[in-house]
Amino acid sequence: MLRFFDLERIDAVKRDVVVRIKDFDEIYEIFRSDKASEQADRCIQCGDPYCHNGCPLHNFIPHWLKRTAEEDLELAFRLSNESSPFPEVMGRICPHDRLCEGSCTLNDGYGAITIGSIETFISEEGFKKGLRPRFAEKKIGKKVAIVGAGPAGLSVATFLLREGIDVEIFDRQSRPGGLLTYGIPGFKLNKNVIQRRVVQLEEAGAVFHLDTEIGKEIPFEKLVENYDAVFLGTGATKGRRPGINGEDAKGCYLAMEYLVNVQKRLFDEPVDDVIDVKGKRVVVIGGGDTAMDCVRTALREKAAEVKCLYRRDAHNMPGSRKEYINAKEEGVEFEFYTSPKEVLRNEHGEVIGVEMVKTRLGEPDASGRQRVEEIPGSEFTVPADVVIFALGFDPVAYPFLAENGIETDKWGGIVVDENYETTKAGVYAGGDCHRGADLVVTAVRDGREAARAMAKKLIAGK
Repeated sequence: MLRFFDLERIDAVKRDVVVRIKDFDEIYEIFRSDKASEQADRCIQCGDPYCHNGCPLHNFIPHWLKRTAEEDLELAFRLSNESSPFPEVMGRICPHDRLCEGSCTLNDGYGAITIGSIETFISEEGFKKGLRPRFAEKKIGKKVAIVGAGPAGLSVATFLLREGIDVEIFDRQSRPGGLLTYGIPGFKLNKNVIQRRVVQLEEAGAVFHLDTEIGKEIPFEKLVENYDAVFLGTGATKGRRPGINGEDAKGCYLAMEYLVNVQKRLFDEPVDDVIDVKGKRVVVIGGGDTAMDCVRTALREKAAEVKCLYRRDAHNMPGSRKEYINAKEEGVEFEFYTSPKEVLRNEHGEVIGVEMVKTRLGEPDASGRQRVEEIPGSEFTVPADVVIFALGFDPVAYPFLAENGIETDKWGGIVVDENYETTKAGVYAGGDCHRGADLVVTAVRDGREAARAMAKKLIAGK
């Protein structure tokens, strides 16, 4: 260890930009064994590891880095999977520059350990060598219903199965994974990676009920009646619009509406209306990772021109720095300090452009973040055929919540206590439906902690 003096930080190799924008395959290559070991060997094994504290899951990062450096793949695999339900997913999609790598001591002059790439390597190489995550072989005779097969739901299923608790997972889509399957494009996360974990859960006893929406096909009350506990992991799928004139014009879409439409077509699943951007001028409004997913998808869908408009600057974008860099490499144009005023339409109600106004940063608000101020008289027009709003998401107010006494807060998030239990006994919730749109890793942590709380209660009540 401690080889950071001799070895510089090396990032995973990216596929050539000219090649990668022609398909939806992952752009990053997996580390080779020697490169993973070498990069892990740079870790200084801090007495108080900031990377561990910077990770919402509090993964045992220094421990599996040490084992990777020593080429003890089996122990590295076990340690990596101990605290995370699917580390090969988090290694691909987490904003490491804001979390574990952003907290790394070596950031000060040497370059952080490439934690995400090593995390991905451990699982991928482990699977290749025949290693598998461990689940309880003996069942305890309890069963939990999970509503939503997204990150939080799959995390709950993983940790309950480890405790010998049976799970049945209900999801309205045709495939499990939620955001991981339909919302995050394949160039960031190959869909076979999710399917592999789903198969492992099924082998451990999980039962999936797909194309099944709770509250429609199955009453929520049936779950409460027939299961020992219920977990709600329905996410935050209600997209936000900017509240401007013309936002409902033909050619205006919400980010997730667009991403899901494209992914379903790639799966050869039916869609109501194909969102076609080929040969068109696409404008995406927003600056987070979802906005980056949209602009990069539009390029692969052969849009003639793709622009991203954001009201702050690149430094203040809420998403991962690497996703912004990837988008720039692939040909996305960025215009900062600009905010939408109106979507312009032709006589047929179709989008022809967006009227924008220049902005500047003013005094900090209550959160400490600088306010955005419009500059009077600075309006200008950006031509567009398609406009995609990537402005965040809110939880959906499903009728069965209020009907069953499950309280929500003023933002629509499901209220839970310290054990993730809602205001209805035996019903738990976590992830975006509880806290609003947040990181995948946060939803995964909620799922893990809710599973532990449920398991403790169910095992005690055997």
